Amino acid sequence: MNAKQLAERLGCHPAKISRIELGQSNASEDDIREWAIACGVARLLPELIATRREIALMWEEHRQAMRAGQPYIQAQGTALYERTKLLKVYESGVVPGILQTRGYVYGVMEANAHLYGLPTDDLTEATDARLSRQHLVTDGHNRYAFVLEVGALNASMGDTEAMHEQFDFLIRVSRLPNVSLGIIPSARRRILYPGECFYIFDDQLVRDDLWTGRIRTNRPDEIAVYLKAFEMLRSMAVYGDPARALVEEARRRLPQSGAIS
Repeated sequence: MNAKQLAERLGCHPAKISRIELGQSNASEDDIREWAIACGVARLLPELIATRREIALMWEEHRQAMRAGQPYIQAQGTALYERTKLLKVYESGVVPGILQTRGYVYGVMEANAHLYGLPTDDLTEATDARLSRQHLVTDGHNRYAFVLEVGALNASMGDTEAMHEQFDFLIRVSRLPNVSLGIIPSARRRILYPGECFYIFDDQLVRDDLWTGRIRTNRPDEIAVYLKAFEMLRSMAVYGDPARALVEEARRRLPQSGAIS
């Protein structure tokens, strides 16, 4: 059947068929059921529905997700962090979100607003929503393993005061017994190249953030690759006093006061 014939059989407009075929809109589970039955392949429904659900879990487009607003997005993620007993994080460009302090978070939210064309009147609310889960790190009930590229310390997402606050907090959490904070020095001989950031929740779910969206997967074979990458990256990092020394080096590069330009 062509698109017109399928539309006639389904009782819908041919434009709907074309939009789905061209990837301009996604097929719902109801669409998949109707199409499969109309095409005489109802036996494939369990596989097709499972595939759609896996794809829906796997990819989240920032532009679409951000329509609900940054405060909603931040609040929505809190439950996952609360139930995660071990969080492994690799960041190459910025301080990990759960470690960001107020001024730094505000700078990140402001950058998101500019990049995705979002309103800026809710930045304080979005900042509060992200900060609401920071106590999970300092309370000591859950465990955290962070690996940062040293370049992440150079991303100034706020003025000098905000960056001093951020560095103070990194120094503080580096001494917590439930936190492992590693930083990969710039001159370190690498066994794995830098890549995009990723978060591993209890070794059961991975979130990989990109410019346009985020990939999430709970497939064991894919999680295994991320776990191997994390261990390779972690082996190149320094911890304790050497890591804190890298934070202080970044602090010394800050202007004496005021805005960073």
